[in-house]
Amino acid sequence: MKPEFIHRDGMIANTDYVHWLSDLKQRYRQSQIKAVVRINQSMFEFYWRLGRDIVALKAESQWGSGFFDQLSKDLKDAFPNETGFSERNIRYIKK
Repeated sequence: MKPEFIHRDGMIANTDYVHWLSDLKQRYRQSQIKAVVRINQSMFEFYWRLGRDIVALKAESQWGSGFFDQLSKDLKDAFPNETGFSERNIRYIKK
């Protein structure tokens, strides 16, 4: 992308400013991408630990056949705007 001169509010940007601004915008976009990757990694770790806990606790045999349904409802109540806590998904997480 060819840098363009910016004329605004009495400021006349030279080539150095335009290049710096372009670099700044690119670094910001990269920071956004890194943040999303970190969030995804943290969520993957959470789901992995949840599955490990369910297996280690022998949750189905300890709390009965309604365990997955109840855990799903409890997590959805605690985090109403989040997805991923369906009964089916929790069963997949266990696997």
